[in-house]
Amino acid sequence: MSAGAGTAPARNGGDLVVETLEALGATKVFGIPGQHALGLFDALSRSRLEFISSRVENNSAFAADGFSRATGQVGVVFLSTGPGALTALAGLQEAYATGVPLIVVASQLPIEGLGARRRGMLHQLDDQKASAANVTKSQRLIQHASGIPSAIQDAWTEAISSPMGPVWIEVPQNVLLNPVLVPAVEDALAEPFDNPPRSELVKEAVQWLSGARRPAIIAGGGVRRSGAGQSLLSIAEKLHTPVICTPGGNGAFPWEHPLSLQSWMEDRHMTDLLEDADVLLVIGSSLGEVTSNYFTMAPRGRIIQIDAEPRVLESNAPALGIRADARQALEALDAALPAAAAELPDWHGQTAREAVAAALGRVQARLDAQDLALERRFMADIRAAVPDEMQTYWDMTISAYWAWSCWDARSGQFHSAQGAGGLGYGFPGAIGGALGLGERVLAVSGDGSAMYSIAELATARQHDAAVTWLIVDDGGYGILREYMEDAFGKATATELARPDFVKLAESFGVPARRCSPAGIREALEESFTAEGPNVVVVEARIGLFAPTHLA
Repeated sequence: MSAGAGTAPARNGGDLVVETLEALGATKVFGIPGQHALGLFDALSRSRLEFISSRVENNSAFAADGFSRATGQVGVVFLSTGPGALTALAGLQEAYATGVPLIVVASQLPIEGLGARRRGMLHQLDDQKASAANVTKSQRLIQHASGIPSAIQDAWTEAISSPMGPVWIEVPQNVLLNPVLVPAVEDALAEPFDNPPRSELVKEAVQWLSGARRPAIIAGGGVRRSGAGQSLLSIAEKLHTPVICTPGGNGAFPWEHPLSLQSWMEDRHMTDLLEDADVLLVIGSSLGEVTSNYFTMAPRGRIIQIDAEPRVLESNAPALGIRADARQALEALDAALPAAAAELPDWHGQTAREAVAAALGRVQARLDAQDLALERRFMADIRAAVPDEMQTYWDMTISAYWAWSCWDARSGQFHSAQGAGGLGYGFPGAIGGALGLGERVLAVSGDGSAMYSIAELATARQHDAAVTWLIVDDGGYGILREYMEDAFGKATATELARPDFVKLAESFGVPARRCSPAGIREALEESFTAEGPNVVVVEARIGLFAPTHLA
């Protein structure tokens, strides 16, 4: 009797994949079907997993990333062989650089086609998983069905263990399609590996911090991802120490706290204060390009650097390096530090709170001295329109560069693509976030970056994602235009022909409107009350504040 006559279809390797993912807690899968992955996608039809069909594989990776950041769950991506798998790599680079846990399941050629022999099979690569080696924590090739559940469980454990990140799994076409004798997966367990700090390093760090007269803290993305905000707050108040958040760490420390230097990393006044600290505690950051104000920061005091990724430690400056999960390390420091001292640190005759207020005042005075009224009002109006709890996704655009420094995330979360710095993250990331949360989010793109993900208007419409997409249209690659004009006196290849974004969105069935910079608050507030996806287009040239790292 045929399956069409009423018998249940034979279970295959694809069923083992989706059964294991379900058992581990996956709820959604992002991707695009492909020829070698048909067994995987057929198995999806027999599962409870919800499939989110993107239009470009790179955007599938961005969407899974956005889903994971918003919900705290592991994002799952299904990819087809060869071109489909390769197209996703730039999105995976962002997840890898930022520490976002993803499980990537890519199909492969039939087993007999593996290896470097050129058999002329469709989508054939010499070594597909080698292509993913630069953008994933590890890569696995599963060559028999019985190995699928354990391999996915191990990959999930690795993805959620600090430093978190994407893990790559490949399954050949015939392993996905062939019937299996392995029983249905009923349960699977994946728990992160413990990553505590070594006790002697905690003791040494406590001794340094307790004896410091001018301690300061840089809170990176690792603080926020690990949920270490409460311990960070306790330590800062015990030590009376200023705290500045990197763009990735935005939200790890209360923006309006009197010890908060907010996120003005790209400002020389903040660089000066951090250089003057006699002990600088750096958590979850490499002191990389942006955090170091483009490698101009030269701390004169001692540095304590905490990170789960050992390659980060002392990568840019000598430090007491502590390899540990940020939450576990800060909890250990907090437990070992004594109660808040009555004697406050001495910032050259100022208390820490006075030094913070003075530094923020100098930043504002520097901005006041520039012709930035349009930009500052524009960013303030967006912040006023966005509800406190709304999560936001920012592409690599001038508005995002402003947001890195000036955006108060409040009770929402701030997500941007500064990890790898690729274009096109904002809108697909927001789609993943909206579908994971079941609530509205905001995406912000420039017209150049919007074109990287414009096809995902179809995805947003198909899945009714509650995303408001703000496109700031300045006619080209605005930040590159500024860089080139500043460096060479003219810009080359930065101007772009682009569509009428309003009409284009409407052709996808997505409501859209155009407004002036002065009308952005009203336009966003009205769009936030709508159902499903919508687009707001602002035609404006938004400039960036003057850099402070250049002579």
